[in-house]
Amino acid sequence: MNITLRTAVMSDAATITSFNQRMAIETENKTLADDTIRAGVETVLGDSARGTYYVACDQDRIVGQLMITLEWSDWRNSWYWWIQSVYVEPEARKHGIFRALYAHVKELASRQGDVCGIRLYVEKDNARAQSTYLSLGMDRTHYLMMEEIFD
Repeated sequence: MNITLRTAVMSDAATITSFNQRMAIETENKTLADDTIRAGVETVLGDSARGTYYVACDQDRIVGQLMITLEWSDWRNSWYWWIQSVYVEPEARKHGIFRALYAHVKELASRQGDVCGIRLYVEKDNARAQSTYLSLGMDRTHYLMMEEIFD
């Protein structure tokens, strides 16, 4: 594989939508509604304040992605970058795609000057993903995520 990394653009919306749907099925056995997820992806692609997708390409074909969203930390007077919507096509896994995306994002965050760290959440039973994140230098935190969803 000859992998290049770039910021996603609007013409990538269909692929990113498909990847997000596939990820939701793989990780949570959830089916995401086409219209909702496509609109969500296009909203991010059209407004960088909501997030930024980065994609890994083999030639002209996207084989992996992740999205960065921002969280302001008043305690640190700087940003946390949250990694979300991680997906690598099954046949491209174990080829360093996520590792390359992570290194790219980490480099961008380091150069930004006002980013205090990178965070992500991972399914508690996804040992393979946790192992990958730990191998890249991430640590488990003492936080437990809680939420209330409005349907």
